[in-house]
Amino acid sequence: MASPSTISSPSETSSGVYGRIFWLAYLANSALVMANALTFRFAELVHYLGGSESAVGDIVALGTLIAVAVRLSVSHVLDDYGTRRLWPICSLLFIAGCGLFIAATQFYGFLYIARIAYYVGLTGMFACSMTHIQNHVPSERRTEIIGNLGSSGFVGMILGSNLGDWILRSVHEPRLQFLILFGGAGLIGLFYLAIVIALTWDEKAHGRPASPTALRLMFRFWPGTVVLAAMTMGLGVTATQTFLTRYATSQQIEGIGVFFTGYAISAFVFRLLVQNWSRTLGRHWMLVRGLLGHAAGHFLLGYVTEGWQFILPSIVCGFGHALLFPAVVSLGSGAFPKECRGAGTAIILGFTDFGALVFSPILGRIGDHYGFPAIYHTSSGIALVTAIGYSLIAMRHADEESSPSRG
Repeated sequence: MASPSTISSPSETSSGVYGRIFWLAYLANSALVMANALTFRFAELVHYLGGSESAVGDIVALGTLIAVAVRLSVSHVLDDYGTRRLWPICSLLFIAGCGLFIAATQFYGFLYIARIAYYVGLTGMFACSMTHIQNHVPSERRTEIIGNLGSSGFVGMILGSNLGDWILRSVHEPRLQFLILFGGAGLIGLFYLAIVIALTWDEKAHGRPASPTALRLMFRFWPGTVVLAAMTMGLGVTATQTFLTRYATSQQIEGIGVFFTGYAISAFVFRLLVQNWSRTLGRHWMLVRGLLGHAAGHFLLGYVTEGWQFILPSIVCGFGHALLFPAVVSLGSGAFPKECRGAGTAIILGFTDFGALVFSPILGRIGDHYGFPAIYHTSSGIALVTAIGYSLIAMRHADEESSPSRG
């Protein structure tokens, strides 16, 4: 029996892959990433409230730990009940987290709760979005649709990071800065919630017999070494989205918009240029090239001392992301049968979170003791080692999505 989330209406089917469902999802994802980009100043908020880089890493790790635990506990709900029930709940958690960030007046306690609510909601929203769009396209086009939907995030990243820089330049009182940044993210979250309701309005919400838990599914349909690439991707996200703003401040660089604009434009362009690589080059080799882009970009970040020097590493990092994300999600979720695709997507994204969980406190302590360049050299080295290790595996395995294996 198909899960509710896999059932599309006749109008959706007739409109093709890039119809109403895709473009509403595209708008929603752009808004979500824009809201998330406004919160890239989280490390600055922790610092303002009296915390260190190690404290930033610990808070991020705890929030991620809870998010991973929630994913493993309830990921099968995506397949049992569809996205209609879980997606709005995650959106409300995200909005509540933004509200708690605004209310935080001291470092301890409240800030941890805020981060947990925010991150559980954020990761759930991404998992629901990826599951929803995959269930509305033919299986052989999943990597393509994941990549093209993901390009919406680059639009949101440009808008959010530059808006954040503009807010900091225009508003000089720190408390008011954080009120506008995190309050703005919460308001965008409300807009996102409205789109989610529109996307899932006609989706049947009845349940089916309970699916196996995520842990049972994970052992039964183990995605393989792609989980190491997913963890490395989580490391990269933590290094840039959490610690880059503090790095810029330490170098007296005015903002981070230059990096995230270059990153997003590069990733957007390369995503369009390589959208057929999953069927020609193969997803394994897309993944390896993505890891190498990550390694080179983060290595270059370690030598940035002025704002314009963000441009080259941003382009290289954008190339890496353009290849890495769709390959990881497609390979990871594709290891699971279609009726468990929601759980599979949540699980592979959970390994991305697990990478952030493992490495965020490590990076925070490296920053405290050895400086910010050491953070990026560490991230670069881990990505390089992962790329070399994965390439040895990729040489021995054909990709069912690539032309030779399908032909």
